[in-house]
Amino acid sequence: MEFLLEIADFVIKAAIIILAFGLMVGIIANAAQRQRKQSGELHVRNLSKQFRKMAQAIEHELLNKKQLKQAQKEEKKSEKAQSKESKEDAKRVFVIDFKGSMDAHEVDNLRREVNAVIGAAKPSDTVFVRLESPGGVVHGYGLAAAQLQRLRDAELKLVVSVDKVAASGGYMMAAVADEIVAAPFAIIGSIGVVAQLPNFHRWLKKHDVDFEQVTAGDYKRTLSLFGENTDAGRRKFKEDLENIHAQFKQHIGLYRPQVDLEKVATGEYWTAQQAKEFALVDAISTSDSWLLERANEQMILQVSYQEKRPLGERIGKNVTAVLTSIREFLSKS
Repeated sequence: MEFLLEIADFVIKAAIIILAFGLMVGIIANAAQRQRKQSGELHVRNLSKQFRKMAQAIEHELLNKKQLKQAQKEEKKSEKAQSKESKEDAKRVFVIDFKGSMDAHEVDNLRREVNAVIGAAKPSDTVFVRLESPGGVVHGYGLAAAQLQRLRDAELKLVVSVDKVAASGGYMMAAVADEIVAAPFAIIGSIGVVAQLPNFHRWLKKHDVDFEQVTAGDYKRTLSLFGENTDAGRRKFKEDLENIHAQFKQHIGLYRPQVDLEKVATGEYWTAQQAKEFALVDAISTSDSWLLERANEQMILQVSYQEKRPLGERIGKNVTAVLTSIREFLSKS
């Protein structure tokens, strides 16, 4: 028992030294990172090969040794034959993933991915966007939709796939596509605009707190968090929302003229099965099914831009992992 206590004491001291060193290096690294703007990397992955390898792995498990050896020979021959074919003549599908948050900050990476695809693709190629977003700020999702429009301007076929949700700003993006495919229970729609904010004026007044706000222009501030809101301000705020909603409907009507806007632009949402009846989606399918159907005939390339994590963050993560391992060791001792 005494021996184990000595080991535990040594491990704890070592952990403290490692933690102190890691924190010191992290502070220095973060200071250096602030002086240098972070860059990212573009990653390209061949999903066609990945799909084939996954299928082959299962097939191999079902074969005896003799059959496996024969299958591996045939696969090598097939790979050599495919490598001799001109990649320039192959039909290609570029896959981009977009998982949007409320502030749509992901559009910055989307912009870089679109730039890369436009630079490498040819008019016969397809861009397949796996989209997931419940919507968010108007200007952010408006810009995201404009990035997808660039793909169509480059004469590329654009297909948007929704496995979970494309609502509000998310559907604003999806509508740009030549074709929208969605999983049966994906949430689609919410073609509307919402804004809300609390008002603390009565609370401030109750506690004898004055709030001063000076503006130039009748509608520089329509509704306020702390001031007394007026009916005129509320009417103007509502008018601004209605104008944005009108633009949203115009956007949907431009890309999907088959949609009856009076029925769907109510702010409601539906499952993809229901949305197909309203012409909000074109086909019911998961993204995996869509890709697997084309994996043998087309080259499927996933394109993703990833920001480099700061050195301090990476070191901190490693230190945390070490400490977790030490804690697990001590708990077992």
